[in-house]
Parts: sequence; structure tokens; C-alpha cells
Amino acid sequence: MEKYYESDGGTCKECYEEANEMKDKFKREIEELKAKVAFLRFWSPFDPHSRPNGPCFTDVVLVATSDDHSAEIGAPVPAHKALLVSRSPVFKAMLESEMEESLSGTIKISDVSYDALRSFVNYLYTAEVSCLDEQVACELLVLAEKYQVNHLKAYCEKLLVSKLNWDNSVMSYSFAHQYNSKLISDAALSLITDNMDKLTKKEEYVELVEKDPRLVVEIYEAYLSKQVNTAAR
Repeated sequence: MEKYYESDGGTCKECYEEANEMKDKFKREIEELKAKVAFLRFWSPFDPHSRPNGPCFTDVVLVATSDDHSAEIGAPVPAHKALLVSRSPVFKAMLESEMEESLSGTIKISDVSYDALRSFVNYLYTAEVSCLDEQVACELLVLAEKYQVNHLKAYCEKLLVSKLNWDNSVMSYSFAHQYNSKLISDAALSLITDNMDKLTKKEEYVELVEKDPRLVVEIYEAYLSKQVNTAAR
């Protein structure tokens, strides 16, 4: 009869846990791919109802401008109305009406860099983002929230959460509230409440007290709640 060694059981348990981790990882990757495919299916060049004249025959341009639209930033970014309409309910309402953008064929977008605008339009066509740093990710999240491109917003949220640290925690918390990102807000708040002893020394904290004291109250409420829960264990 074969002897059963305790170490063998440990090895089997480790293999089982490793297999489960791999399974969860693959499951997440599959879900992300499904979301991307679903996003791209909203518009197909083979759909006779939404097909543009061709890849070179764009019929609208997006322009990054200053806040008051008085100055353009960078060159216009060409696109197809059919694609914009299929990707964003905001573009759909804008371009299927008698609004200025529909009539002029020009969509002016303020408070965004040219690089971010190009990345945004490229994403609408490909569901891909390249060379994404934190600044561009923030700008893309703002655009995704404004034009209701949920798949892009989720992508930016995950990246920004992965870049969270103590230095950018307060700024990220404020940003998350401004653009309705619960994922970033929860992650930033958890980091802040774990380091409350350092909070009042941050310059960003002083600015937050002046600009949005409501968020400061929320931080302290979350901290007290965490303290109560810890004490109750």
C-alpha cells in the first residue's frame, strides 16, 4: 500500500489553488474580450443601415478647443458620423438632430488635449488604446463619461486604480467624484483612510477643504466607520 505523505497533500493543495487562480484569470480575460467584441458589434462596415461611404470618406471632424471654443488645439480629427452615432448615445442625439454639429460637420470639444482626442476617436474605431499614461487616461475617462462610452470608461478606471498611490490619492478621490467613478472613489478612499495620520499634511488636502469640504466630511465619516468596524471585530 502506498504511503500518504503530508507534503504530498500540501503539493496537491498548492496545485489546486494555482489552477483556481489561473481559471479566474482566464475568466476575467474572456469577460474583457466579450465586452470588447460587444462594443465593436455596435457598428459593422457590413451593415447596410450604418455603413459609411468608405474608410477614406469621412463626413465629420472632431476638434479640440480651448474652454471658450475660441482657439483650436491641434489638427481636426476626421471620423464617420455613422460610427460615432453607433458608439455614443450623446453623439447619436447630436448628429441625428438639427444641432449645429450635425449641420456644420464639426464637433468642438473643450478642455481636452489633441493627443487625448485622437486616442478617443481611435478607440471608437478599434476598442484599443496605445501609449496610455495617467494624464491621457484621465482625459479619456472624462470624454467617456461625457459621451457615455461605458466600455472605455471601465478601461480607464481599471488603469487609474492600478496607478493609485498615496501621492495621488486625494486628487484621484476628488476626480472620481467629479466624473462619477465609484471604482476609483472607493479605492482612493480606502488608501486615504489607511493613512489618516498623514492626510492633513498634504497640500491637496488643504485645497480640497477649500474647494469641496463635503468630500472632506465623507473622508472622515469613512474613517470613523472603519475604526468602528475594526473595534467590533
